Amino acid sequence: MTLQTTDYLEYYLTLVAWLVNNGVWNILVASGLFALPLAGIFIQEWLRARTEGADEGNKGVLSSMRIENRIWMAIVVILFGCVPYIDVDLSTIKFDTTRSTQCQVSVPLPSETGWEKSFTTLNNQSAKVPVWWFFMHAISKAVTNAAVAAIPCGTDLRQMRMEIDSTRIDDPVLAQQVAGACT
Repeated sequence: MTLQTTDYLEYYLTLVAWLVNNGVWNILVASGLFALPLAGIFIQEWLRARTEGADEGNKGVLSSMRIENRIWMAIVVILFGCVPYIDVDLSTIKFDTTRSTQCQVSVPLPSETGWEKSFTTLNNQSAKVPVWWFFMHAISKAVTNAAVAAIPCGTDLRQMRMEIDSTRIDDPVLAQQVAGACT
């Protein structure tokens, strides 16, 4: 599984961002702060059960079933959206040159630049990505690349305008006709 990137800054910062994210997640786990939403679920449901009238039936059973449902949902969210699971290092991040190749634009690979050492190691650390965020990165890059592929390859319009502006007509009669047509 790879993460696609299309420019050097994104290539490098993808790994840096996930290393920082892993550090924050480790702090949340070590301090126990990740469990605060779970405690909030218990408190909310307890308060909700207290505000309901006696006609609601057995409040204890109803409250425990609500708590169980919400805790399972919270666990699923934590497992897929928070817990770093998929290994990411610079070898699993792929620098995508598909579009530049289609448009005959030469973009050197990160290994072909003076930044090669920066793109191959990052303090010998590897990061992990939560499953949901890996999926979201893949989907967003797919949509972005599809949108970019819809842009036609062509000449640079500014460059074309400058070339047209610098072009001079040698034939005086044709130059006079063109000047008359432009006014």
